[in-house]
Amino acid sequence: MTQTSNRFFDEFAKLMTGAAGAADGLRREAEQMFRAQGERFLSDMDLVRREEFEAVKAMAEKARTENERLEARLADLEARLAQKG
Repeated sequence: MTQTSNRFFDEFAKLMTGAAGAADGLRREAEQMFRAQGERFLSDMDLVRREEFEAVKAMAEKARTENERLEARLADLEARLAQKG
């Protein structure tokens, strides 16, 4: 009976090891599938990277500052013309 018990436990251990390996494989496959779906979802959206956003933000701030400077200069020139005219 001892040999039969050992063989049974050996076979059971092999079965559990195989099941654990299969479960791990399914887990990895599910993770890959979810990752691919997530990447596909994000690529379908119209998103920009943080670096691109920061670059455009800096350009907009610079343009706003320049625009304010030019508005002040134009107002000064218009005031000068009004005094002469």
